[in-house]
Order: sequence, then C-alpha cells, then structure tokens
Amino acid sequence: MANHKSALKRIRSSETKRLRNRYQLKTTRTFVKRLRSATQKSEAEELLPKVCSMIDKLAKKNIIHANNAGNQKSKLTRFVAGL
Repeated sequence: MANHKSALKRIRSSETKRLRNRYQLKTTRTFVKRLRSATQKSEAEELLPKVCSMIDKLAKKNIIHANNAGNQKSKLTRFVAGL
C-alpha cells in the first residue's frame, strides 16, 4: 500500500478516471453496435454523426488511439454508404 498522502490521492483519482473512461468506451461500443445493426440507410445516416463524435471524443482523451478512431470511423462510414 502507498505510504504518501499524494500517492493515496493518486490512487483515488486514477480509479475515478478509469471508471469514467470505461463507461464512455462501453457507451460508444453500444452505439457502434446499434449503428451496425441498423437495416435502413436513413436510420444509419442519422446515427453516424453521433457515433463519429463519440469516437473523436475518446481519441481526444487518449482512451483509444487516434489511428484506431480513424479506422473505426472509416469502416462505419463505408458500412453506411453500402446500405
């Protein structure tokens, strides 16, 4: 266990951040699944900007890598265009 006050605080804050990041990542994954399961193009086109925005926010906060975000957005855009 940590011996310093600052280390204890660091443990608390990193746990809070970990839970927040996990929640945001899981929410984004749920929306990606919802987009991929869309059968009508209009429904998918409506969801795409929201999902892309969520992915961008994850990349900005370093929850996922920037290249990973770009690849995901590219694949989703191709999927929607192909519907």
